[in-house]
Order: sequence, then C-alpha cells, then structure tokens
Amino acid sequence: MIIGSVSENKEIEKRISITPEIAKKYISNGFEILIEKEFGSHLGISDEKFKQEGCKIHNKKEDVLKNADIILQLNLPNESYFQYLKENSIMIGNFNSNQNLDKINKIKSKNTSVFSLELLPRITRAQSMDILSSQANLSGYKAVIDSFAIFKKAIPMMMTAAGTISAAKVLVVGAGVAGLQAIATAKRMGAIVFATDVRIASKEQVESLGGKFLVVDGAENLETEGGYAKEASDDFKKKQEDLITETLKKIDIVICTALIPGKKAPKIITEKMLENMEPGSIVYDLAASQGGNSAYTKVDEIVEKNGVIIIGESKILNKLPSSASNLYAKNLFNFVLNLYDKKENKININMEDEIINKTLVK
Repeated sequence: MIIGSVSENKEIEKRISITPEIAKKYISNGFEILIEKEFGSHLGISDEKFKQEGCKIHNKKEDVLKNADIILQLNLPNESYFQYLKENSIMIGNFNSNQNLDKINKIKSKNTSVFSLELLPRITRAQSMDILSSQANLSGYKAVIDSFAIFKKAIPMMMTAAGTISAAKVLVVGAGVAGLQAIATAKRMGAIVFATDVRIASKEQVESLGGKFLVVDGAENLETEGGYAKEASDDFKKKQEDLITETLKKIDIVICTALIPGKKAPKIITEKMLENMEPGSIVYDLAASQGGNSAYTKVDEIVEKNGVIIIGESKILNKLPSSASNLYAKNLFNFVLNLYDKKENKININMEDEIINKTLVK
C-alpha cells in the first residue's frame, strides 16, 4: 500500500502533509511513502532526511500521483494533474468541499474516493484526527503574538519607581479552539482578557483560563449538536452589540475568531464600535477569509480607521508552518489508520463508521 504526497503551491501554502517523523510511523505500519523532490526543503527538511526514514523521492508530481494508492494533501492539486491519478485511489486533505465540489467531482470520475477532513464529526473518537482544532489552536496563539508585536505599549502591568504601567486589555470574539488558545496566550503574557461567544457553554472554559466572559442578558445557548456555533437571533445580536460597544471603550486589542461552518462569518465589530476604540488599538481578524468579524476587514491587508489598526489574516499558519505541519501530519496519520485494515493490508471504507461516512465527499 503506497502513500504519496506532492508539493503544495508554496506561494499560498507552506505546510506539508507528511513529516519525516510521521513517515517513519507509516512505514512501520507496512506502508511505502513516495514524495516529490524537495518536498520539505522550504521548512529546512532535506530529501536526505526523508530518505533516512525510508521514503522514496520522485522528481515529478505526476510520478507520485500515478503510483500512490493514498494521496495526502492540504489543498487539491492543480486540475492539470488530475489525469495522473491512479484508478481507485484515495485522496485525503482539507479540501473545503462545499466550495470545491466541481473539482472534487472531476477527481471522483477517476474512481478516486475523496475524504475532506473539515467534515469530521466532533466525537471523542475523532479528536486525534481533528485538523480544524489542531490548526485553530496555533492560529489563536499566533494572532495574539502578532498583535502584541504590533501594539505600541507593554502588555503586562509593570510597577516601577517612575510609575505604574497598566496591563493591556484584550477582547477575544469567539471562544472556540482558536479563541480559547488566544485567551490562554494573552493571559500568560500578562493581559487582562475578556471574551464573548454565542455558546453559553463556553463561559466555564473562558473563566477556567482566567478570562472574563461577557454575558448577554437573556442569552440562550446557540450551540449545534456538533459543538459549533449557530446563527444568533436579531434580538441576541442587538444585545450583544450593545454590550461589546460599551466594552470596546476600554479594550486595546481585539482578536476575532468567530465562524459559523459553511456560512459567512458573522459581522460582530461594527463601524460604530470601532469609533469607540482608542487610536493605537488593534483588531486582528482571523475570520477574514470568510468575510471577517469586523467592519473594514480586508483579506491579507492592514487597514487603519481613526487610528485603529484592522488586520485581516487568512494564511496565519504559513507563519508557523513547521508546527502546523507536525500537527496536521499526525491528524492525517490517525485518519489513515482508521481506514486501514492491517491484517488484510487494504483500505476498508466502512460506511457504518461515522468518521468515514461524514468525511467521504459523496
């Protein structure tokens, strides 16, 4: 059974799907590994390092795709390479299947089964395969680090002979995985942290990390069975808007992480709210690629309005590609093992398995 992976377009994606450490694990489980030449060179991982773990290197993408039974990627390969896919092969990645269904259907015409792991159910057994959580964790951390680097004041409270510097105040919008990591990181660095989320269940998690949860009066729990946020009512939005408007008068940095699966990101920080913020304040919008949580957000641009800096970030994991690759590769490894019948040395697409059923693009 041969597992292959080809290089991504490095201008938009610097992560890789197989690391030397994980390649070794695949090989110890009976797989062969094929990768493209200079697969990890941009991360400081030489071809020789992969060879030491038992991987085989091919010079061309098409040579990998022609031979691989299972192809592991982050994004779909360029359509010009679909013709080289091996019949009855399997492709696994984070393919944004709702937006890329036409491309995926072209792949399926080669009898290739496509698994898109953003569709993974949020169940205990799937946690080790959860690419959204592993990557969001890093996103939340890096958003805080980048914001603090740009902010022109000290973050923790400092008491000196010359006087006291007050601690920076941070508001985290959305207390999912990215938001909770942002809270934890900001708190560790000495900030005073506030957070808001439509899911009442997140209050306890926020407070356990030392954050103050902003409670909307009369709020109901807007959480799906899968643990994601769902769209709020107009009444809730109005109450949330009033609460955040008042809170932002004392906030230095806002980290936006609120997303609704399959929908445009909710617009939470309005033009009026931004007028309440002090010049020099920062809004770091991790939801930029889905429309943004903040007014004026532009994808991969920095906008300044009345002295407030609004950062729209869509490729934050390219700033931590080694760490992100390590976690992503482990997620994929766990998913492949769930598909693999080691005794029979074959893939078993068991549609009664909720993990397989939910992630197979039909």
